Amino acid sequence: MTFAKSNIALSETGQFSKLIIDYINKNTALQPFYKYQPTLEAFQHAILERSKETLNRQVLVEVLKEQYKRAEINGVEKTVDQLLDKNTYTVCTGHQLCLFTGPLYFIYKLVSTINLAETLKKKYPFSNFVPVYWMATEDHDFEEVCSVNLFGRTIKWNNTFAASAVGRLEAASLSEMMNELQPILGDSENAKTLVNLFTQAYLNHTTIADATRWLVHQLFSSYGLVIIDGDDIRLKATFSSVLEDDLLNNTNYKFVNETIAQLEKQQIKAQVNPRPINIFYMKDNVRERIEFGSDQKFKVLNTTYTFTKEELLTELKNHPERFSPNVVLRPLYQQKILPNLAYVGGPGELAYWLEYKAMFDHHQIQFPVLMPRNFALLLDDKTEQQFSKAGFQFNDLFKDTEVLIKEL
Repeated sequence: MTFAKSNIALSETGQFSKLIIDYINKNTALQPFYKYQPTLEAFQHAILERSKETLNRQVLVEVLKEQYKRAEINGVEKTVDQLLDKNTYTVCTGHQLCLFTGPLYFIYKLVSTINLAETLKKKYPFSNFVPVYWMATEDHDFEEVCSVNLFGRTIKWNNTFAASAVGRLEAASLSEMMNELQPILGDSENAKTLVNLFTQAYLNHTTIADATRWLVHQLFSSYGLVIIDGDDIRLKATFSSVLEDDLLNNTNYKFVNETIAQLEKQQIKAQVNPRPINIFYMKDNVRERIEFGSDQKFKVLNTTYTFTKEELLTELKNHPERFSPNVVLRPLYQQKILPNLAYVGGPGELAYWLEYKAMFDHHQIQFPVLMPRNFALLLDDKTEQQFSKAGFQFNDLFKDTEVLIKEL
């Protein structure tokens, strides 16, 4: 089968915000909010700056190997060991643990990241580049990932521990969904392959994190993709100084709010609003926000957990794994532990990253090159023929349905 490809400028689709179009077009008004332009040439400077930083690569590799072993994945040592080399860097994307891979743009993000690593190797052959998928295992937005829409049918995941971090939930709880999925997919060979793949992933692993790692590994391991879970005590320990600063000084709240004020002067609305404390507490199937109360104690919302300042610092020292960054701190955490040069994301993600540069500068953590993921719309031959026969062009695909009906 042959495939025809047509390219359309994002600005011609009418589907993207002015902010993203201005960023891609390198509008000078946005330049104070990022460090590097989204070009291949910018990576020369990013590599030079990143090479000056000291990272604990040994701990990173140790954690990765243990996580792969727990997910019963073998043969990754050579790929992971690349990260011990000081001349090896990562390019990263992140995403929630969507069931059965979730929306198609998740695949696009991974492919974009893999392609970027391969392109950088050709451009800078004396360095190595590893594509990384950062699993957002600590998210507890259960409602965002608990259902799948397939061929007009919706199947839903029922789990009594939905308030916990999704990555820690038991994969076996998906057995009912698997029973519903099989008849929807049908009996074709492709369907049987998918059912077998999903069965091995979800019903042969303990947690959703391990199941997702195994599934993504089966799809993309041949392209050198490395999958990391930040929910680890050793990785959190390397980030504890930033967590402490956020808990006690609310520094990140101040810097991000200052940046938001600057963006608003350009009529750019905030994508993410920081909190005085941008940390959740995770324990006993609970992930809840930490707040500082008028009684001068730290309280974990919707629980009975309270801490004095001294008690909280002791808890952070002894159990850093119980402290979970929110959407403001997670980018800092990611850049702290990875030798990372770039983040590949969608329009919404890049919009909130633009709020963070001053925060990164304060912590002396390198702000990455922000690379928009690729976008694609797939049409089968029959649909394309019908669309063309009606007199429409590719650009018309992005118009509202009612507009197309009137034109027809």
